[in-house]
Amino acid sequence: MERLQKVLAQAGIASRRKAEKLIVDGLVKVNGKVVTELGTKVSRMDTIAVEGVQLTKESPVYYLLYKPRGYISTVQDDKGRKTVIDLVPEVSERIFPVGRLDYDTSGVLLLTNDGDFSYLMTHPKFEIQKRYVAKVKGIPTRENLKKLETGIELEDGKTAPAQVKMTTVDKKTNSAIVEITIHEGRNRQVRRMFDAIGCPVQKLKREQFANLTTRGLNAGEARELTTHEIKQLRVLAETGKIG
Repeated sequence: MERLQKVLAQAGIASRRKAEKLIVDGLVKVNGKVVTELGTKVSRMDTIAVEGVQLTKESPVYYLLYKPRGYISTVQDDKGRKTVIDLVPEVSERIFPVGRLDYDTSGVLLLTNDGDFSYLMTHPKFEIQKRYVAKVKGIPTRENLKKLETGIELEDGKTAPAQVKMTTVDKKTNSAIVEITIHEGRNRQVRRMFDAIGCPVQKLKREQFANLTTRGLNAGEARELTTHEIKQLRVLAETGKIG
């Protein structure tokens, strides 16, 4: 027997938190009856439907995609734009992106149908580190780099401390290359942080997610995570250390 919200998350319907909201909102039926009580337990013998669609449990799958620019990190787009799911047509499971990279950002993006895993990878409390390389207009001062490190006040609150390193300065083009490592995942966070110090991002790539990189992949290519990599990520979320 498993809790209903956990079963929904493992089936890739939503993260556990969103699955709980689906239940509370009366959108989930078990054996034909609406269930709104969190903690309700179900077995493999039970029939579960979400918004009228019967749940078919899939085996969990995990992919690493080298996201190119020009794709949005969602399953479908009502404007008809290309999505990251278009890059993995051979995958039959109902996968979704773990967090997001915006349209103009490239780099490491995980895809899965495991809502629990997605929650572990994206919730700020687990402090999964993501390293970005940004080409910015202007040359940040030491004072501004320090602001990025200690936290920047944005409209949705102050950012958590970050690791920041300026690797290249080009005075001719008045630009710089800056590496920044964060563990939060707010909407367009890195771009907004650089906007706040007056150095807008011209190009952005997520070079690393935890211990994963795009090494061996070309832009637009994906590969399955190994069993060992998946275990490492889970241990990292639970203990703060690579297993």
